[in-house]
Amino acid sequence: MKIDLTSKTALVTGSTQGIGFAIARGLANAGASVVLNGLTKDEVDHAIERLQSELPTAEISGVVANVATAEGVAALKAAVPAVDILINNAGIYGQQDFFETPDDVWLRMYEINVMGGVRTARAYLQGMAERGWGRVVFISSESALNVPVDMLHYATTKTANLTVSRGLAKRMAGTGVTVNAVLPGPTLSDGLQALLKEEQEKSGLSMEETAAAFVVAHRPTSLIRRAASMEEVANLVIYLSSPQASATTGAALRVDGGVVDTVA
Repeated sequence: MKIDLTSKTALVTGSTQGIGFAIARGLANAGASVVLNGLTKDEVDHAIERLQSELPTAEISGVVANVATAEGVAALKAAVPAVDILINNAGIYGQQDFFETPDDVWLRMYEINVMGGVRTARAYLQGMAERGWGRVVFISSESALNVPVDMLHYATTKTANLTVSRGLAKRMAGTGVTVNAVLPGPTLSDGLQALLKEEQEKSGLSMEETAAAFVVAHRPTSLIRRAASMEEVANLVIYLSSPQASATTGAALRVDGGVVDTVA
C-alpha cells in the first residue's frame, strides 16, 4: 500500500515534539503540506527546521497558537483558513490522586484535551464537508478505557475524546469526511523518556529496556511487553488520514500493544 497525500494540507496540533511531531513527519513523508503547531515561536521554528532537515523537499509551515483557548483557535484559523486533514493531538497529562486534584487542574486539562479538539473541529470540519473530503483524527489514550486510578482527570478527558469523535463522525455522515480516534498505549515519547530518565541512568539499561520494564510493571496486560515507538503510533494515524481509509469512520482504534484486555 502506497499512501499518497500530495495536494492535501494537514494540520497537527501540539506537534513540535513527541507523537505529534512523529505524525507530522509521517504526513509530510507521504506528500502532505504540513502545518506544525506549538505554543512558542522558538518551539515551532525549531520543529520546522528539524523536519525540513529530515525532509528537504517537504512543504512545512507553522503557527504559534494555543488551542486551549478560543482566541488561540481563532488565530490558528486566521493563519490557516482551510485544511484537508486535522490531527487533534495537543494534550497534557499528569499523575495526581483524586482527592488532591483541585478544580483548576481538572478544568485546565479539560480545556486542552477536550475543548482544544472541539474548537479546531468546529473551525475546520464544515469546510471539509463543503469540499467533499476530509480526515479528522483525535489522539485519545488507552487510559480512556483502562482507567488509571492516579490519573482520573486525564482519563476522563480521553474518554471524552471518544465521545466527541464518534458523535462528529455521525454528524458528518455522507459528507466524505471521516472522524476517528486513536488510542495509544505506553509510548516511548519525549514525556515518557523524561519520566524514566533518572531510572534509566541508575540502571545502566538502554531507554528502550527501561521503558519495557516500566510497561511490565505498570501495564502488565501489555501483549508486546514494551513501549510502542512514536512512529508505530504515527503509522496508524497516517493510514486514517489517507484515501485508503475511506470506509473507516466513527472508530476508536487502539495502538496500545494489547494493554486493554478486551476482544473488541
